[in-house]
Amino acid sequence: MKSIKQLLLILLATIIFSSCAKIYYTPDALTLAQRQKTIAIIPPTVSIAASRKIDAESMKEQQKTESVNFQKEMYSWMLKRKMQGKISQEIQEIETTNAKLQKAGYPENPLTTTDMCEVLGVDGIMTSNYGLSKPMSDGAALAVALFVGAYFSTNEVHVSLSISDCANKKLIWNYDHKFDGTLGSNPSRLVDGLMRQASRKMPYTN
Repeated sequence: MKSIKQLLLILLATIIFSSCAKIYYTPDALTLAQRQKTIAIIPPTVSIAASRKIDAESMKEQQKTESVNFQKEMYSWMLKRKMQGKISQEIQEIETTNAKLQKAGYPENPLTTTDMCEVLGVDGIMTSNYGLSKPMSDGAALAVALFVGAYFSTNEVHVSLSISDCANKKLIWNYDHKFDGTLGSNPSRLVDGLMRQASRKMPYTN
């Protein structure tokens, strides 16, 4: 029984894309992106569906934690692709990015895209928004899978990923998508699924 459960967790720990992504890019997106030498990944804005079991303060802390997790996973994903020769831009270390933003008072002190570019001293920035909800617990989903042979979403995520060019002070690319994570999904798997899909149209990837 234990081995069956472990196998199910492995098989069902996947990302299910539920709809077509909406992609926006300017005619000069590829040209401007390839001119950028250094880019920074801004801490994602994370919103989590309200829950009666979690108070407002705990929810705020959870959102901060998830923001850190998603930023780290995005950085790791981009860095891996750079090592593989699929991305030519340098990616600013997130510790440096976060320290400079904190010194500027962010996020308590809102910053525009132009402000961030100046504070960070980079050529391009990647911003993102994650909207999270959890319609079914992993335990409930596993029980359903065991008894009826079907899996259901345990994590619903709405993501908006954007790239801005600092020299021209404008948004050059945006990827907007909603997808589901099944059993065992976590920030690492969610970001991997997102970035794999988004990178097909991302102006940074070769």
